[in-house]
Amino acid sequence: MADGIMSKAATMEIPINRNGNTGTLPEDDGLEQAAKLQWRLDEKVGSCRGARDLQQVMVSGPNLNETSIVSGGYGGTAEGIIPTGSIKGPAVRYNADFNKRIPVTGLGPSMHHSSSSSSMTAEDAGRGVAVEKLETVKKWGLNTYKCTKQMISERFGRGSRTVDLELEAQIELLRDTKRKYENVLRLSRALTNHFYNMVQTQHALGDTFADLSQKSPELRDEFGYNAETQKLLCKNGETLLGAINFFVSSINTLVNKTMEDTLMTIKMYENARLEYDAYRSDLEELSLGPRDAAGVARIDAAQQHCQVQKDKYERLRSDVTIKLKFLEENKVKVMHKQLLLFHNAISAYFAGNQQQLEQTLKQFSIKLKPPGADKPSWLEEQ
Repeated sequence: MADGIMSKAATMEIPINRNGNTGTLPEDDGLEQAAKLQWRLDEKVGSCRGARDLQQVMVSGPNLNETSIVSGGYGGTAEGIIPTGSIKGPAVRYNADFNKRIPVTGLGPSMHHSSSSSSMTAEDAGRGVAVEKLETVKKWGLNTYKCTKQMISERFGRGSRTVDLELEAQIELLRDTKRKYENVLRLSRALTNHFYNMVQTQHALGDTFADLSQKSPELRDEFGYNAETQKLLCKNGETLLGAINFFVSSINTLVNKTMEDTLMTIKMYENARLEYDAYRSDLEELSLGPRDAAGVARIDAAQQHCQVQKDKYERLRSDVTIKLKFLEENKVKVMHKQLLLFHNAISAYFAGNQQQLEQTLKQFSIKLKPPGADKPSWLEEQ
């Protein structure tokens, strides 16, 4: 409305009287009032803006991303402008009365609330893991205490022990058999090493005889047939070494893999037996105690634990029985084949029967490596 009044006043003709003074028109008072109204309105708006800017600066600081500090007064050059975009402050906005601060969405307290919630969640998760680990250590400690107590009681003859006489005899027989087979394996390896050294010596001796037969004309024949004999013995020795190595490899598999696997199952069975006896003894002690509400609850819990250990013990006892049966069958089959191979190969070698020695290796499907097969090729050495 003020703009309309001012535009009307600007286009109005002003009459001049005969003395050269402007005449008084009816519209003068309206123009004057309109000018005063416009001035007051501008002043009020300016004061409100100033108050708002001042309050914003005092409460939350200026909008530092869009302001600059100007030095040198009005009309200063660009060199006096210091950018302040690197200074950050909390982002807020104001409503119409310029007094109430409203945080911008996604900033301020909501961010703190989100971070605090995530930290509380991580703290709860860590606390849960710690409690779980503590429970595991507690159960392990209690079980170890019970088993140690049972072991000491058995060693000093004060505690009862669950015994399967037939199974215990089979387990003891297996351990004794393993010790004897380990001795056979050790002696077979020693024989292999000694015989390998003898074959290498025969090979070197045959080469020496062959060289001397070329350099000693008067003893050429004698050195020559000795060289042929040593080479033949060396060839037969390498064949026998192949048979012995196969024998040693089979015994090693039987002792250190098949028997060891069964003994590991036996060890698990013995641990289960000890745990079962420990919980059984604990149940017997609780049964002799008072039969109040707390005592009955402890007895029920002990019965449940004892039943769990009993099921585990019986399951492992069944596994041990089955493995011992299969091990015995496998041992007989393997040793029958390997002992026949060892006997035939040794007999044919020392009898000088080269054809029978080679036939023995074919019978047991043993393939000899060609000389120098263990050495890397010239490509692999590059």
